[in-house]
Amino acid sequence: SDLLHMSVFSQSFSPCGRFLAAGNNYGEIAIFSLSAALSPDATNLSQKPVLLFTAHEGPIFSLLSTDCHLLSAGNGEISAWSWTELIKKVQITVKDNFFFFFSGQQKHLFEPDNSLVVGGGDNNIHIMDLEHGAFKSVLHGHSDYIHCITVREREGEILSGGEDGAVRIWDSRTGQSVHCIEVYKYEDCARPQYGKWISCVTTDSDWMLCGGGPSLSLWHLRSLSPTSVFPLTGCQRQAAFYQDMILAVGEGPFVSHCLLGGEVKAEIPCTPQSLNTLQLNTNSTEHRVLTVGGSSDHIDVFTNLSYRAFSLSF
Repeated sequence: SDLLHMSVFSQSFSPCGRFLAAGNNYGEIAIFSLSAALSPDATNLSQKPVLLFTAHEGPIFSLLSTDCHLLSAGNGEISAWSWTELIKKVQITVKDNFFFFFSGQQKHLFEPDNSLVVGGGDNNIHIMDLEHGAFKSVLHGHSDYIHCITVREREGEILSGGEDGAVRIWDSRTGQSVHCIEVYKYEDCARPQYGKWISCVTTDSDWMLCGGGPSLSLWHLRSLSPTSVFPLTGCQRQAAFYQDMILAVGEGPFVSHCLLGGEVKAEIPCTPQSLNTLQLNTNSTEHRVLTVGGSSDHIDVFTNLSYRAFSLSF
């Protein structure tokens, strides 16, 4: 594949936290050993994949790890790979025996109570029972395709953001849409020049972060109103709550550190010119890193949030 035109779209850490899986625009998944890359005697080779395989025909928009599988989503299909097999580097027999076909682009996968929540190109959210590999319900409401999904497990809620500019909050038990927030209709958030689509949504207790065409903004989920709007340039592709801060990536070669009050505290330089994905490894204290990928074959690794330690590369 052409390294010059590579983009990394998705990342997921292994359940043990010692490995990172990354998916690119060519349908390849690379598995990196974080323990090797972070070791004091790491060489250039430690920053290359321990396993690289083609998983899908087109881009891999989403990766998610369950307790024992890596789930990957491309155009029209979701595949499951056994982490044990991947770590054993058995390339031929790596694929597990469950494999699902699905229409439209899969953007995001989430996994509450052994269910898989899938959003994609048919404007609907589908909930699959992972044990039986069967779809058990469909949530209708978005009028255009879905870019992002997050789950509030304790509250039994699913939040989704779409091309239609809406963030919908669903009751996962009844499948009903309980709230619909049209972010672009709020003057403080609206940026008509970028459009109304929502590309990222995430929550932490009673707070929600969302952005895309509209500015990245922080919302209180009880009052359903924006409390802070972040003055970041371009569209934000992914954001995360981290301690008392917000980390965000999007157009621009940096990770933005924002304070909850709306202030941009720092912009930390990265290798890719624009960024699609940001992941914090909470699965292992020993390998606690932030990894960031985008319009490059390099994935930047931060052991300390204020500067890039090194890069992994395809």
